[in-house]
Amino acid sequence: MPVPPFIDTHHHLWDLENNPYPWLQDPIDHFVGDYSPIRQSWLIKDLHDGSRDVPLKKSVHVQAEWDHNADPVGETEWLQSVADDSRSGDMPNAIVGYANLSDPNVEAVLERHAEFPNWRGIRHMLNWSDDKPNFRFAETGNLMSDPQWRAGFKLLTVFGGSFDLQVWPWQLNEAAKLANDIPDVPIILNHTGMPIGRSPAELREWRKGLEALGTAPNISAKISALGMLDQKWTPESIAPFVLDTIDILGVDRCMFASNFPVDSLFSDYATLWRAYDEITSDFTDEERTKLFHDNAEKYYRI
Repeated sequence: MPVPPFIDTHHHLWDLENNPYPWLQDPIDHFVGDYSPIRQSWLIKDLHDGSRDVPLKKSVHVQAEWDHNADPVGETEWLQSVADDSRSGDMPNAIVGYANLSDPNVEAVLERHAEFPNWRGIRHMLNWSDDKPNFRFAETGNLMSDPQWRAGFKLLTVFGGSFDLQVWPWQLNEAAKLANDIPDVPIILNHTGMPIGRSPAELREWRKGLEALGTAPNISAKISALGMLDQKWTPESIAPFVLDTIDILGVDRCMFASNFPVDSLFSDYATLWRAYDEITSDFTDEERTKLFHDNAEKYYRI
């Protein structure tokens, strides 16, 4: 069966000639290993070129680690200008920006983000490992319980913003507490909860974490980045993660995404979407429409 019309709920764009992305301009010790093939500009034309053979209808751009020492609203402003260009096909239809929610002045940053019509929320990456420095994307490991950070998080409700949550499996229980403590902020889990381990204990930890997170009514999830976590992936190897996530959280709370261009290190765009199509081939048409399209419209308000 053909790939259903879909919304890509997590991709990035970057213009290395004109915008600041330190991790792309100067390589870091990244857990994926050598990522030199993506250390070049990747623009809306590249997204359209990659999706030529599959029915991409709308897209959601998630912050791409624009220089944290620069004005984070600059990224949103640039992306809005991309969406407003007639050649973009209105993409990205939703923009998830960056803000340091621990910043005492974060309300002013959120207010400026919210001036752009396609802005929908914030991702402040929270990944932390006590043991592995290259598993740390956050400033510290305790942000979700920090009162100052939580105060910034709560401010998202003032501007109608959601929060894109990126954590490791061992942080999912803490994220569940955050979600249940502050139920007014819609939270969208990134990258399938990032199941990086493959031992029985690690897989159990990921599943139990998803179950805990699923107790919060304000949670939805993006199934994505499974190539980043399984670099020689096949539809068969990622299917358990796709199906378990849908089983735990339900068809009404899940959606698909590409994580391109990062996951372009591990497959081409159409191959990824055909894999999602193959894995869900036994679902009803109504369920597939939700997973590929309608849930994205609902959770990202597009």
